[in-house]
Amino acid sequence: MKKIRLGVIVSVLFGVTLSLNAQVLTNKQVDSLVEKTLTTFNVPGIAVAIVKDGKVIHAKGYGLRSLSTKEPVNENTFFGIASNSKAFTAAGLGILVDEGKLKWDDKVVDLIPGFKLYNPYVTQEFTVRDLLTHRSGLGLGAGDLMIFPDSNRVTKAELIHNMRYLKPVSGFRTKFDYDNLLYIVAGEVLAKVSGMSWEDFIETRIMRPIGMSQSSADYPRLKDKKNSIDAHTSIDGKLTVISKAFPEISNAAGGIWSNVTELSKWAIMQMNNGKYGEGLNKELFTAEVHREMWSPQTIIAGSAFNSYGLGWFLSSAKGKLQVSHTGGLSGIVTQVTLIPEMKLGIIVLTNQESGAAFSSITNTILDGYFDNKGRDRIATYKSNVMASEAEDKKVTDQIWAAITAEQRKNTQKVNLSIYEGSFTDPWFGEVIIKMQNGKPWFQSVNSPKLSGEMLPYKGNTFVVKWTDRSMHADAFAIFSLDKEGKAAGMKMEAVSPLTDFSYDFQDLDFSRTIKK
Repeated sequence: MKKIRLGVIVSVLFGVTLSLNAQVLTNKQVDSLVEKTLTTFNVPGIAVAIVKDGKVIHAKGYGLRSLSTKEPVNENTFFGIASNSKAFTAAGLGILVDEGKLKWDDKVVDLIPGFKLYNPYVTQEFTVRDLLTHRSGLGLGAGDLMIFPDSNRVTKAELIHNMRYLKPVSGFRTKFDYDNLLYIVAGEVLAKVSGMSWEDFIETRIMRPIGMSQSSADYPRLKDKKNSIDAHTSIDGKLTVISKAFPEISNAAGGIWSNVTELSKWAIMQMNNGKYGEGLNKELFTAEVHREMWSPQTIIAGSAFNSYGLGWFLSSAKGKLQVSHTGGLSGIVTQVTLIPEMKLGIIVLTNQESGAAFSSITNTILDGYFDNKGRDRIATYKSNVMASEAEDKKVTDQIWAAITAEQRKNTQKVNLSIYEGSFTDPWFGEVIIKMQNGKPWFQSVNSPKLSGEMLPYKGNTFVVKWTDRSMHADAFAIFSLDKEGKAAGMKMEAVSPLTDFSYDFQDLDFSRTIKK
């Protein structure tokens, strides 16, 4: 579930006329580009669509839906679009704004009475607009461990209740930090105001009217599961099929399944300011609401002309407004990119975790339209990936070397029983540290996947090696001791700098559970 882009007036200030000799890629050149991308980044399957001037000029699948079935991807193959779902949630709320049932600046507490954040002032001032703009003051991915990698035990009501325990890391409305949980709350606002579930609303009020007849708001609702992908990731250097399970409570943040054929209709409608149908005689939402969704709401520091609107990243590309979003689930990443002034849209769906793959494809296609010559995007992204992985390996190799050295010592002299017990974090819940086959073991109650051996590292610090190796998220467990020398609390942080931000271990603060 993920990130970036900017504003409308920039295109006037920095307008660039496209060269009449721009080398737009032919369909065969797109085929070659995608085939090379599949091989370079070890992605089983990719689907790509290009829309231009209200028409689909390329829609095709490449590679395999699954390494298990060996069935091919085609233009109708379904992928989880992950955080590209957020724009649908914003659009749904926009429809309610048009109907006069909601205002962007309505207070959330007036709509969801149980909504409460750490700071009472922020709670009272928090608006529907704030739910969509990543400026709450919470840290990057705060609270995601309640829904990721596999929580099936936290209800939506519990999740909303637990948000009050998440401590802010910046001032309210002062800084961009991407979040998922507030989009779940936005989905609840939509359901409360409309009287329909988020899933029913998205399918009946958005998808079906614009011709997305087979897409679904949730994988279990997908009718044509046979033509859907499996998720893949690398485990010990081997590409492997992994579970594509996603908690239903998170659908408003990332639950939609679609294909490039139907997403093309969504992209075309967006670039027509909410209009669709023959002769654009129908309207999903008004131009006013659409303008609000594509207006900068939160500035993203560190990059020129980057901001977030309502469900979309906004930026400047060659002086033109670029509207985009990416999405990431375990084993699936996606990207939607629109250049409205050119009526150009590019959709890339993949069944592996390589953002470099969709970036290579999207930016190479854009290079053709922008007449950027002499750039080898695949080579550039491959080089970046290798450099990043090399740095990560350097860091993690040192840590595993220290663990190996610790194991060579006579660890039997260490009283591991002092770490045993139940520990609770206010928002994440209980974990149990116990001895299993003579080794300390970590087990989360609410997120069963978070289970693994605890390897002694240094002092009172362990590294938890998760049994499920698809997660790529081993973590430090750092204990604090009481005056009796027994573990009283525990904090955590990711071992690898490449760990996905949704593993927000750094936000956890466990205390030993006192038995009554």
